[in-house]
Amino acid sequence: MTSRENHDRMANAIRFLSIDAIEKANSGHPGLPMGAADVATVLFTRFLKFDAKNPHWPDRDRFVLSAGHGSMLLYSLLYLTGYEDMTIDQIKNFRQLGSRTAGHPEYGHATGIETTTGPLGQGVANGVGMAIAEKHLRARFGGDLVDHYTYVLAGDGCLMEGISQEAIALAGHLKLGKLIIFHDDNHISIDGSTSLADNTDQVARVKASGWNGMHIDGHDPEAIAAAIETARQSDRPTLISCRTTIGFGAPTKAGTNKIHGSPLGAEEVAGTRRALGWDYPPFVVPDDLLDEWRAVGKRSVEKREAWEKRLTASDRKSEFERAIHGELPRGLDQAIIAHKKKIAAEKPSLATRKAGEMVLEVINGMVPETIGGSADLTESNNTKTSQTKEITPDDFSGRYIHYGIREHGMAAAMNGMALHGGIIPYGGTYLCFSDYCRPALRLSALMGIRVVFVMTHDSIGLGEDGPTHQPVEHLAALRAIPDHVVYRPADGVETTECWQLALESPKNSSTLALTRQGVSTVRTAHSDKNLCALGAYELAPASGEAKVTIFASGSEVEIALAGRAQLEAKGIPARVVSVPSFELFDRQDAAYQRATIGKAPVRIAVEAAVREGWDRFIGRDGIFIGMKGFGASGKAKDLFPHFGITADAVAKAAEDALKG
Repeated sequence: MTSRENHDRMANAIRFLSIDAIEKANSGHPGLPMGAADVATVLFTRFLKFDAKNPHWPDRDRFVLSAGHGSMLLYSLLYLTGYEDMTIDQIKNFRQLGSRTAGHPEYGHATGIETTTGPLGQGVANGVGMAIAEKHLRARFGGDLVDHYTYVLAGDGCLMEGISQEAIALAGHLKLGKLIIFHDDNHISIDGSTSLADNTDQVARVKASGWNGMHIDGHDPEAIAAAIETARQSDRPTLISCRTTIGFGAPTKAGTNKIHGSPLGAEEVAGTRRALGWDYPPFVVPDDLLDEWRAVGKRSVEKREAWEKRLTASDRKSEFERAIHGELPRGLDQAIIAHKKKIAAEKPSLATRKAGEMVLEVINGMVPETIGGSADLTESNNTKTSQTKEITPDDFSGRYIHYGIREHGMAAAMNGMALHGGIIPYGGTYLCFSDYCRPALRLSALMGIRVVFVMTHDSIGLGEDGPTHQPVEHLAALRAIPDHVVYRPADGVETTECWQLALESPKNSSTLALTRQGVSTVRTAHSDKNLCALGAYELAPASGEAKVTIFASGSEVEIALAGRAQLEAKGIPARVVSVPSFELFDRQDAAYQRATIGKAPVRIAVEAAVREGWDRFIGRDGIFIGMKGFGASGKAKDLFPHFGITADAVAKAAEDALKG
């Protein structure tokens, strides 16, 4: 058997496992696995550094299937190479409830799935983040411990999505030479030929952003191998545009949109088996071929063992392992308590974005894994500290990334850094521009990874920039994302506590919504306990049995306190509950929730945003003082009275309600 014949058999194993699984499920996307099987076979059999029996080896190469609809390509490879949790039964249960083989690859469902993909283009930007992490950790720990590639398989749709340009431009600027993207250039989208909507020369495009690029025949194994060899020698990222036939081998549907997202059907499956000489029943891979694929899964065992010896001999072994495992350094909690105590004693009046910078000065001094950044708003977001010098194309020892005006790319790259391991990424923009981050932010929540989004200028309090920049609905929109924690601290003490919680939550992403305008310190009595961990807590009790409870978050907490003072002065017992996090309050037991909400006949919520979400505290009949529409351009001191968000309004609403 010639080497080409053997390659074809190995690639056909991918094709027919994919065909059979999709046919059995009567659902899925066979076109990409059939068309890209040759590229995947060359990559896995000749280049990819991995050990199927040790899938979490830190120095493995990363393979990202950005075109996640072609998930059966990845699942077939994981089964063939011997990942223990990817059995033939999992392949047979493709797209079935409870299986590891979801419709699109989902991080955590099976080892070997490096990230959740499906929304097109996300995997491209995740790959950029992984390559950033690799290059930074190589600069920190040296090439003996960190030296691997990131490979991404992207479809035409991935490269049409705008996020791809944000990621490509950033990668080119940073000279991420160990990033290699395969473009599955099959000229087909769901609607038909890609020429219906696009005629971009993707190679020319990436070259304009500082990449290498080349066109090859995606069904010629030697051309694929030569292109990979060339890419691996470069100090720049590389895009290999592989001209392929979608649904390769299908007698009537190959090269058409009919095979993109639908099973082939029995007649077409039979014709494909004849055309490619695959004379085996569904889900059967002959033993000799399966053995050959399983040997591929063991191809890098010696490299892993040599790496483990280097790690054992390294005087930085414990530091490396702590970083990779995402463990925080000892003593951080005490340093944060000391900082919190200092803030409570000094009682500064400052913006919570500035308070965030102050606590980051403490955190970044103790946690070398943090990499900060901003989408061209560093001085506004206050995300840079004295320890975080810039990462540059030629010096990756720094800890701060200037992402440029690329919020979406930034968010997805941070996901990639967190997924890689050894990095705790945080990045800043305005809260209003969380809309630009949302698809990647949502995926961070879905994957359950520690990524911190610093969103400043969190209300009409930002002032003169006006309603285009003033977030109104954004807090509610972010709070609506499952498994994402939104923090809106009231002062420097709460900001410190919220940062601590975000860092100590390795299984969820977080948003910190911080003010532009100064706020008073409302937590003046120090407590070692992190009260924000409760989500909501009584900040100021009533003088007697409460007639009014005022709930508030962020900058509106001091408005609530001032409103309470007016009520108490009139003999109306009132209490204030600070609500830094809806999500953490929802995690408390029912008894705590009932006690915190209390039994006051009048309940008021105050937030310079829309009402959505607050009814959990005040009920449908409760009083909400906040925004009912967009903001306006003006000074913050004028905007709050203009929209009726004042202590006077709180007190009057309470009095009117008590009068009945």
